[in-house]
Amino acid sequence: MRIGELAERAGTTTRALRYYEARGLLAARRDAHGHRVYGAADLRLVRQIRTLQEVGFGLEETRPFVECLRAGHEEGDTCPASLGVYRGKLAEMDALVAQVLAARARVATRLARAEAAVRALAGEAPPEPGCALAPVRDHVTARPTDTPTGKESHHARQL
Repeated sequence: MRIGELAERAGTTTRALRYYEARGLLAARRDAHGHRVYGAADLRLVRQIRTLQEVGFGLEETRPFVECLRAGHEEGDTCPASLGVYRGKLAEMDALVAQVLAARARVATRLARAEAAVRALAGEAPPEPGCALAPVRDHVTARPTDTPTGKESHHARQL
């Protein structure tokens, strides 16, 4: 099959296939006219790469799987090097999950504090100064000593 057909059957683009070739993951043979020609083994190889990339593997991480297929194995993940990559990826994912869970716990703690503060503002305790959720007072009357000149303001006289 030619490059366009391989791309279509593998669910990728011809550009990606050329990139795989440039990275040494895919080897194209040429026909008499110089066109790239691929076989069923190449399709399996590209599908393996795509499957691994879809679950988070980087392109270079797919190399042991590709080499396993090239060595004649039916599946790309039956070689020791492939198993090692799987183990490494799982360890990486476990570390990321731990980070996300720790961040989640911090957010949950902050939410609980914020909800407690909102309940406090609803009447259970006095609000903190400057809080945007503090209740607004209807009328504040300035006293003559509250102004810079010591005189009662026009607003205060009207109240």
